[in-house]
Amino acid sequence: MARYTEAVCKLCRREGQKLFLKGERCYTDKCAISRRAYAPGQHGQGRKKASEYGMQLRAKQMTRRFYGVLEGQFHHYYEMATTMPGKAGDNLLILLEERLDNVVYRCGWASSRAEARQLVVHGHFTVNGKKVDIPSYLVKAGEVVAIKDKSRQSDKFKAVLEANSARPAPKWLDVDAANAQATVSALPTREDIDLEVDETLIVELYSK
Repeated sequence: MARYTEAVCKLCRREGQKLFLKGERCYTDKCAISRRAYAPGQHGQGRKKASEYGMQLRAKQMTRRFYGVLEGQFHHYYEMATTMPGKAGDNLLILLEERLDNVVYRCGWASSRAEARQLVVHGHFTVNGKKVDIPSYLVKAGEVVAIKDKSRQSDKFKAVLEANSARPAPKWLDVDAANAQATVSALPTREDIDLEVDETLIVELYSK
């Protein structure tokens, strides 16, 4: 499956905010946004007046890149969101938050969503005691996500858990650090999501 393979720091600079794509580097002074807070490319520092379509596109691209999903996947989530009760924009962000790779990242078990996705694919996690290796798996309220016992003993996981131990988990996840498991106490709400984006712009873009 296609994946973006170029420098991910360019994506943060293009969107004008941290998307936390490089793990620990994003929390240091080496972050590209801290050093060069303008868009990449020859005309990155030029002043441009964004059109209505341009603002809608940027909102969509920022959200898609924040969660690390492809265009087709993102549009599929939007279609799902429109069939759910409530606001389509809120539903879209909530669906993206429910992805297993995002839950692994939110629990502090990976330094970035890209790393979380790789760890899920390699079969390091269980949901309700059963191995799940699909990053797009949508967790449900009451489910328990855990690191496999064998994986917990690896030097890789010990290093990752130590590096991310101070990162707070969202209130909708009840993380038990001692047992390396987390219970989905409730589904997230828009207020629980820290992405600074106007999701109504995404709805307007896809509604055309």
